[in-house]
Amino acid sequence: MELAIYNIKGEDTGRKAELNDQVFAIDANEHAVYLDVKQYLANQRQGTHKSKERSEVSGSTRKLHKQKGGGGARIGDINSPVLVGGGRVFGPRPRDYRFKLNKKVKQLARKSALTFKVQDNAIKVVENLNFETPKTKDFINFAKNLQSEGKNILLVLPSQNKNVYLSSRNVPNAQVIAASDINTYAIMRSNAILLTEGSLDVINNL
Repeated sequence: MELAIYNIKGEDTGRKAELNDQVFAIDANEHAVYLDVKQYLANQRQGTHKSKERSEVSGSTRKLHKQKGGGGARIGDINSPVLVGGGRVFGPRPRDYRFKLNKKVKQLARKSALTFKVQDNAIKVVENLNFETPKTKDFINFAKNLQSEGKNILLVLPSQNKNVYLSSRNVPNAQVIAASDINTYAIMRSNAILLTEGSLDVINNL
């Protein structure tokens, strides 16, 4: 599979980039994509949620009234969950949401996500770029030239580039990552994926 290569001005250079069919044209597996996205989002959770249970609520432990003969239900202290201000029954406790996913499943998920995006015509290949200084306006003009303004942009570079990253930081829904850090969640949430020529060499060997 081949895609046209564009320059920073959005012009077709007349050259073609070769996309590896083993990465961009596989028999996509939706369930693998689901699992990888689920794991990514689960790993972002802090899991520090906590509510106080009966033994942790501040209050007297005096029995409010005698067990029998009052004409009402049995009741203990003021920390009882059935009373306003009492503890919570089965409330959330701190926990770790992370879970294991096999490397081959994650690899299949990334390839499936890229295949879906190629089918949606959401991927463009651009020449390697670098900004002399960090400037948000330069990144916005770059996005406009490639008809990606207002979209969820994922710009993939061969390696970390501080000027490009800083230029994109204040642009809503724009993300700049290195090719080695590309993940299924970043691919699926983007509807304008811009691959530089150098990053394509890395991704073709996923």
